[in-house]
Amino acid sequence: MPEQPVPSTRAERIRAGLHDSLSVGLGIFPLGIGLGFLVVQTGLPCGVAPALSIGIFAGSVEYLMVGLLAGGASLITIAVTVFAVNFRHVFYAFSFPIHLTKPGIGRAYSVYAMIDEAYATAVMVPEHKNSGARLLAMQIACQSYWVGGSLIGVLLAKALPGTLEGFEFALIALFTVMTLDAFRSRRELPSALLAGVAVSFALIVAPGQAMIVALVGFFALLTVRFVVLRRRSALGQDHFDQSEPSDEAAA
Repeated sequence: MPEQPVPSTRAERIRAGLHDSLSVGLGIFPLGIGLGFLVVQTGLPCGVAPALSIGIFAGSVEYLMVGLLAGGASLITIAVTVFAVNFRHVFYAFSFPIHLTKPGIGRAYSVYAMIDEAYATAVMVPEHKNSGARLLAMQIACQSYWVGGSLIGVLLAKALPGTLEGFEFALIALFTVMTLDAFRSRRELPSALLAGVAVSFALIVAPGQAMIVALVGFFALLTVRFVVLRRRSALGQDHFDQSEPSDEAAA
């Protein structure tokens, strides 16, 4: 299969970003519909669905928020839950190409819209083909799929006479597909394996608090991996500097 050319104009970069978003958009859009259904079926105001999709824009947290809000959870419980679930985003900054965006509104939005699907899509684009316009177009499209899906979900749920079950499983299905993609990409394989180790350890040691323990364990493992890779990179650079002949020696 011939290699795709590098987008040269801004319009081509935007089109490339929209094209990048299509694969994850097939999963994001029905997830948004599921969120809209869930909001209506739990008895929350219809405006909660677009408010969560615009204000938070984090699929797993939004699904959790619906349950927490419907159950009357305290602000402390909501804050701790959101922090624990979304803390993984801290590690995205290590490899997410945020430097491609210009400082200002564009970069601020890119940080805000750094969801799992956007991260997985962005890191799979070769560095020499990526750009700020392509990255932002992909992220804006992803949020559009999510917001649009949630609005359609609300409308469909209001139109149906009965209730439907199982929409919350769509999020699990999407993350399963993304995990399989990570296994197919050698670059992300170590992180996927570390996640499996953390989850297995949590299920054995603390099955009642598996999610929190797994997140903490995964955080520790990713930190160790980052330090090791950083040290190897520094040692490799030092070896390269030492082996490179000086100007005087070359002369």
